[in-house]
Amino acid sequence: MQTSPPTHPGHMRASDEDLQPDLAALRALNLYRCRRVVVERPAAARVVVDGRDLIDFCSNDYLGLARDRRLAESMREAALVWGTGSTSAHLVTGHTLAHHKLEEALARFTGRERALLFSTGYMANLGVVTALAGRHDLIVEDRLNHASLIDAARLAGATTRRYRHADPVAAAQRLSDHKGHRRLLVTDGVFSMDGDMAPLGRLAEVARHAAAWLVVDDAHGLGVMGEGGRGSLEATGVGPRDAPILVGTLGKALGTFGAFVAGSTALVETLVQRARTYIYTTAPPPAVAAAALRALEIVISEPERRARLRALVARFRCGAARLGISLAQSSSPIQPILLGDATAALRASEELFQHGFWVTAIRPPTVPKGSSRLRITLSAAHGEADVDGLLDALSLSPTLAEHR
Repeated sequence: MQTSPPTHPGHMRASDEDLQPDLAALRALNLYRCRRVVVERPAAARVVVDGRDLIDFCSNDYLGLARDRRLAESMREAALVWGTGSTSAHLVTGHTLAHHKLEEALARFTGRERALLFSTGYMANLGVVTALAGRHDLIVEDRLNHASLIDAARLAGATTRRYRHADPVAAAQRLSDHKGHRRLLVTDGVFSMDGDMAPLGRLAEVARHAAAWLVVDDAHGLGVMGEGGRGSLEATGVGPRDAPILVGTLGKALGTFGAFVAGSTALVETLVQRARTYIYTTAPPPAVAAAALRALEIVISEPERRARLRALVARFRCGAARLGISLAQSSSPIQPILLGDATAALRASEELFQHGFWVTAIRPPTVPKGSSRLRITLSAAHGEADVDGLLDALSLSPTLAEHR
């Protein structure tokens, strides 16, 4: 006769009721996250949500390439050759000529010996940090680094020290705290929620003095910052010798999907052997790699996209100043308006939604407690009239008026 397995003494059987108090607490604090379904993207920087035509000011499509027909055509042609999936991991049968050509092009673009594709930026960061650091090592990182870098340090099991945001002196102090076998100094290039750029020149000096590897995640800088679009390292004049490990993504300025790590041949070969997030996952579809290669060619050949983006950023900042709206010190397309309170950020976002503009409210734990904000992002796909319209909507926001 079959019997039910015994329950743990003093405990009820697991059920959904265990989860409800936490969900209720998030709702009470206005920290509950809700998805809105994008029904259609009729054009770049345009979306249809909840039956409303909106101008999108919260995506990371900085150069307006996600809707570029040339990328779609490259993807279509490659899909007819390679199919819709890679079928396996890179180290089995998933690494195609399309992937290989993209890696070679990314290495040339970033001035590195090699580049290695990952399925996402999150996986690239987890892969590089855990492959290089373990329990006898030291990881020092900016307090406002992306969640993937924070999680990577935890997963690595190394001693981890976080320093005050964008403070090279504090970083140097943290590096001197512990005599790790191997030391990593890890930072975003452009910080995703604040839009400011890390002081990479000074951080490179700190890393050199401490014999540490400088790891730069330039997800929000590549394609955008620097005269040639090579990112925050180019913009600050820091070369491969001083920043030997570069992480970049393909799903932001390049408008496609995936990520890569660029560096020396020895670094890439180490990742091939040790990075679990590379070894044990399916490779991105070859058609996506082909589209990303086309996007990279456009980034190189059409600098006017960056020039247009810079002009729109300047227009927005100038207009915000006239309205008395305080912005963070950011020259990137990321232009946050800090409101502090999560309720206020949600209310302001909804007010803009009703005026035809999609701007997401960013709340903890994505940002520190008390720093909820509107994260406004600009794109080369926007027009001057779009920016002026957003400024008009901001001027009409009762919530923003309270916070001036």
